[in-house]
Amino acid sequence: MQETRLAELIEPILAGHGLELDHLEITPIGKRRILKVTVDGDGPSGRGPLVDDIAAAARSLSDALDESAATGDAPYTLEVSSRGVSRPLTAPKHYRRNTGRLIKVTAAEGGSVTGRIVTVTDDAVTLDVDGETREVELATVTKAVVQVEMNRADDEEEGN
Repeated sequence: MQETRLAELIEPILAGHGLELDHLEITPIGKRRILKVTVDGDGPSGRGPLVDDIAAAARSLSDALDESAATGDAPYTLEVSSRGVSRPLTAPKHYRRNTGRLIKVTAAEGGSVTGRIVTVTDDAVTLDVDGETREVELATVTKAVVQVEMNRADDEEEGN
């Protein structure tokens, strides 16, 4: 299986479901292959795709892969999932889709800050750090990850 050929097949199908290919991984396991497709997208509220959207895309991908020669002769297992909170934020769209969430940002100079995303531009993210607004230039970020919060009051109010 060639990643480039698979990506060329997968990307238009995902686009038809309002999703985008975030990561593609092919793992050989014996005579089989695991084809892991990680997707992302805005979803109806701009905060990421819904489970139903991913399930519908997975069905379409499965059908297309079964009909294509892109997978070769080897049997494969298809896994389709969203980015999840454990994957680092690497593009402005990732920050935007997580507006309102708490993130930890590590900067190139070695310092880190934890704050809630307030706004995002193509070049910077504005965080609320303990009631103070702080702008972080995205070019200086070496790592940024969403912090998991249990029972956040705002989530309950929003119905999330």
